[in-house]
Amino acid sequence: MTDDAPGSAALDGTQTLDEIFMAKALALAELGLYTTDPNPRVGCVLVRDGQVIGEGWHVRAGEPHAEVLALRSAGGRARGATAYVTLEPCGHTGRTPPCADALIAAGVSRVVCAAIDPNPKVSGGGVQRLKAAGIAVSSGLRAEAARDLNVGFFSRFERGRPFIRLKLAMSLDARTAPAAGGQLWITGEGARADVQTWRARSSAVLTGAGTVRIDDPRLDVRLAYGPWVRQPLRVVLDSELSCPAHARVFAGGNALIFAASDAAGDAAGDAAAGAAGDAADDATRRPSDEVGKVAVQRVPRSARGLDLHAVLGHLTALEVNELFVECGPHLAAAFLESGLVDELILYVAPVLLGADAAPLAALGGLDTANPLMRFDFREQRLIQNDLRLVLTPKRN
Repeated sequence: MTDDAPGSAALDGTQTLDEIFMAKALALAELGLYTTDPNPRVGCVLVRDGQVIGEGWHVRAGEPHAEVLALRSAGGRARGATAYVTLEPCGHTGRTPPCADALIAAGVSRVVCAAIDPNPKVSGGGVQRLKAAGIAVSSGLRAEAARDLNVGFFSRFERGRPFIRLKLAMSLDARTAPAAGGQLWITGEGARADVQTWRARSSAVLTGAGTVRIDDPRLDVRLAYGPWVRQPLRVVLDSELSCPAHARVFAGGNALIFAASDAAGDAAGDAAAGAAGDAADDATRRPSDEVGKVAVQRVPRSARGLDLHAVLGHLTALEVNELFVECGPHLAAAFLESGLVDELILYVAPVLLGADAAPLAALGGLDTANPLMRFDFREQRLIQNDLRLVLTPKRN
């Protein structure tokens, strides 16, 4: 941690006051896990003479940031206080005025921030603005926790693409659907409810045309956060525009179809979109600009269907931070083989489907020279009668 002011004395030889108050700020930030998108999840705690005098967390884009809400709750007591904030206070005018200016105007004496904002419009600028006003600033305390909470936000700015989670469900013999075809729930209600939480924190949920035609999923969120529900963008990769217009994934709009650049015609897309056609050619527009429609975006083909990097480029332009992929074995293999999976969310049901059933992923190219695709276990959890594994691919 870089620090321009002395840290607090250790408590019980383990935690400092700074660590305790930053942990509280992180807990506040987590309250925005399902609501802040595309903004980061941020919490702020104001402390004076060892006592919390104000706190806040960012709820929704366009609404006040965590620092502003904490300052409002503290009022005049904020003068001379220390602000603990999980992400560098912004120093520019975006949807709201600069938070750095609000802290300066309130007269805080010290700011402790966990992580520096990766957005080039902010990165380092907020800290410099505070220092120029004579405020002591330290950064780096619990930085990894702040990054983990905003893993997609950091990925979008640092890697130029969303953080991608691939969700799959399988039997004990690593099969995903019966050989005879048709719909079959492999996992129980608990696991399916758990999937809702992953969708809810995501900017977009993506699937393939085959899944839409066979399973007709809704891919929506059925969890309420107070009086409202934030629905992620629903994305379908449909090279030939083959999905039926009445598919449930398109209901209510806020959906985007990616089709091949050379696909013959777009009648299905027009029908689903209400004559939207290629309305998403301007990929800088937010999905909310297409309310009541389904936009169609053309991208180049690849060996496995569509160019996933082109797809991700468009989604990045739409400020997609976390992308949740729920799909069949062929699209799953395409993401895995392209090295585009950051986390694998795998639900294992205690059933057997047999050797002729659909595989987990239709992987190719694994041979004696490259025989394994390896993962690390990050988390294991029993959800009713199913096992949920969270795995991260090993990068060579």
